[in-house]
Amino acid sequence: MKRIALFISSLQKGGSERVMVNLAEYLHKNRYEVILVTQYKKEVEYDISPEIRRVYSEPEEHELQGGRINNFFARFRKLRSIWQAYKPDVILSFLGKNNLMAIATSAFLPSRVVVSVRGEPTMEYEGRLMQLLARRMFRFADGVILQTKQACDFFPKAVRKKAVILPNPINPLFLKKRYTGEKEDIIVAAGRLDENKNHAMLIHAFAKIAGEFPNTKLVIYGEGESREKLETLIQEKELTDRISIPGSVTDIADRICKARIFALTSNTEGMPNSIMEAMALGIPVVSTDCPCGGPATLIEDGVNGLLVPVGDAFALSDAFRKILSDAEFAEKLGTNAYNITKDLNPDKVNSEWKKYLTHIAKK
Repeated sequence: MKRIALFISSLQKGGSERVMVNLAEYLHKNRYEVILVTQYKKEVEYDISPEIRRVYSEPEEHELQGGRINNFFARFRKLRSIWQAYKPDVILSFLGKNNLMAIATSAFLPSRVVVSVRGEPTMEYEGRLMQLLARRMFRFADGVILQTKQACDFFPKAVRKKAVILPNPINPLFLKKRYTGEKEDIIVAAGRLDENKNHAMLIHAFAKIAGEFPNTKLVIYGEGESREKLETLIQEKELTDRISIPGSVTDIADRICKARIFALTSNTEGMPNSIMEAMALGIPVVSTDCPCGGPATLIEDGVNGLLVPVGDAFALSDAFRKILSDAEFAEKLGTNAYNITKDLNPDKVNSEWKKYLTHIAKK
């Protein structure tokens, strides 16, 4: 394999985008010619080395004025023309409709195509039609990368046969010596403020223990459409002096490394980068045991973190109570969590991805 094309909607700051950018940089450093194909450019994106060629697959505005069907074919032709022009040995696609487009537009071309589902398949492919297309079209991919064993169950046997599970690498920014000094009395969370992340559950759980731990505060980092609802809920709980939502920040590792607990309350997740990063900092993590099994893959309950049922604010508050009231137990969780830095070291994991992509190219 000499040339690889990586395909994703944009490089806006999210977990999947970061994994792809880090993989692009790793492959580039290992002397592969990397072509990064995105539909468009967002205002706030991850940086990418100028030596990595970036190509946009979205047609010009004047080409997208013929209705939905004509616009679909305009996008189809543009993406196929990119594959024909650059002739990548392997095309690696991330997420939802991108995967279907990568398979369709590369048909009968010499490039091998690998698709990757980054979360719960029924969330990436909502509705019967999209799920049917995913199950059928993935048969024509040369490789399929999934995050968990549960995700495999969504697909028919023909797809499962060619599927592999490859982990995400830890963000290098979180690979630092574990902080062992005096902890700050804060519980932290980080992620997009939307319904799936279910930060309302987090606020409800914190409210249940707020009186028992009067010095403890809750900080939720992130931005999104649920901000107003969450702020209203905080006011209703009369906890505006105890709960804050600072928005998105660039120095998240430095901000959370002294926290007593990191919480993730999602309804569904793939392999949550936020959990991996918190564990890499040695912070005790409490997470919902949500589909498609990413948190349970990372966390051994009671050993390197705690798992609670989805939507159960009572169980979450009990988990907080258990950690905040037992310093020895908290230290055990944090110490064991820190071991993730060995298992999911970026060089080690990116090397596994490179090995797999090279294998597909040689098929």
